[in-house]
Amino acid sequence: MRRFSWVLVLLGCTGCAGLTRGLASRYNPETGKYETPKEEFIYWVPIEDAMMMARRLLEERRYDVLEEEGGLEMYSSANEPGMNDPGLKLYERYYVKGKRMGPRQSLVRIFRLSYNDMETSVENGPTTKSRDEIVFDANDIHPFDRHMEAFASAPGGNGARQVALANPFRNAPGMERFRYTRGIRDLDFEGVLLERLEMVPALEVVSGNAPVPMQSVLMEDSAEATAPQAPACDSVLAAIPSASADEVSPLLGAGQVLLVADPLGTREVPTAALRMMCEATTRGLPVTLALSVPSNEQASLDAYLASQGLASDAQSLLGGSGFWRRTYQDGRSSRAILWLVEQTRRLRAQGKDVAVVAIDTTQAQGDAREAEMAKNLLAFHARRPTAWTLVLAGSVHARTAKVDWNSDFEPLGVRLAKALPHVRALDVGFRRGTQFVCRYNVWEDVECNVFAISPTREARQADAVERGIQMFAEPRPDGFHGRLFLGELSASPPALQPQRRATASPPKDKG
Repeated sequence: MRRFSWVLVLLGCTGCAGLTRGLASRYNPETGKYETPKEEFIYWVPIEDAMMMARRLLEERRYDVLEEEGGLEMYSSANEPGMNDPGLKLYERYYVKGKRMGPRQSLVRIFRLSYNDMETSVENGPTTKSRDEIVFDANDIHPFDRHMEAFASAPGGNGARQVALANPFRNAPGMERFRYTRGIRDLDFEGVLLERLEMVPALEVVSGNAPVPMQSVLMEDSAEATAPQAPACDSVLAAIPSASADEVSPLLGAGQVLLVADPLGTREVPTAALRMMCEATTRGLPVTLALSVPSNEQASLDAYLASQGLASDAQSLLGGSGFWRRTYQDGRSSRAILWLVEQTRRLRAQGKDVAVVAIDTTQAQGDAREAEMAKNLLAFHARRPTAWTLVLAGSVHARTAKVDWNSDFEPLGVRLAKALPHVRALDVGFRRGTQFVCRYNVWEDVECNVFAISPTREARQADAVERGIQMFAEPRPDGFHGRLFLGELSASPPALQPQRRATASPPKDKG
């Protein structure tokens, strides 16, 4: 009688001792070896989203997919690698098992199952059939036959007879006729799933993003008092290795512009920005901080920078602004960015020559938006030509070389490099973490929420690499001159939470 215990035992292993290196191990660039991971990936998406993405990946590989009731188990159709004679055939297919770890946390394991004629024949024992009979029987029970059923032998009046068995996966191709099934974790396939779920471009929702009603807000550690508060320079400098100061030095100079690729919606980029601003003001440099905030917010920002930073001042800044109250909070209006504005105000209150310029737009898209951002920044730079300028913008905006997917698109960084003599751009390196950002979810809707974010292999920060800046020997083809390593990223939610979650898809732009 057909046994399912073989499948269950082998599916339960993650390393599958005794099997050679292959699907159940992953290349570790730090050691140069293939290793079995010691931890599972928990995706920051509902299990329905993760399973749907796994299904989509299988369908892209031209597999049919059959789900068990509930949607947490899936089998793909089978394929036969190569062409083997009957009795030596090998079939493969995928088994996907999902587990709900929380409302927006999920675990997905992907296994590759193999079914071998030889192992089934060995288990069945020797046969007295002729070669022709063996071939006939093998073809008759091919897994793609029209019956797609599994059988067992049972005694009958005239000898053994075949009895159809109940199939636990009734809609799946009849591979369970094979008694011996080998399953191994396919970590390469899971890596592709990770890329689709966590290496996703952020969306910057520029136009068609109406504000929601104002909610009461209190700036972190602000109070109705007139005593000036010191900026957080000391605590920020203590948190970042002092060795990075030497690496920052070549980038700090009067009139220089430094663009930093901001993944949006994290605490680490604003913290690193303040660290560099503190360095610059310590050296006596005037500083301009350029943010992806619409230029029509400039008057409100100026008023807040000149204020005492009281809760009522913060209320005026946020309450009179449509930007901080947008329905779709895409990371540009995070608490960490608001904190950075407050720290800039404190630097200014201490007598430092610092300013904030809002360079973004509320209407333009694509190349027109890049032109508008460059125009706003260059106009402000002309009024402060000796200031050191730090620009926080999405990775596409920050690059100083043109993109290869659109010859008519000229990023902000390219425009600045054409107009100014000393422009540098830093990409970011990091370890897997979280961010608050807007993305397309698997259902093709725009969703703004906390998501996990994983680095590409190129941007991955090795365990031995500390936070700080590393310059490249020469600019990369995408126009970045170095990399700012941030460590593990942590999400920074919006300064103001909208009263309802967005569901429709507005116009958007990639940062």
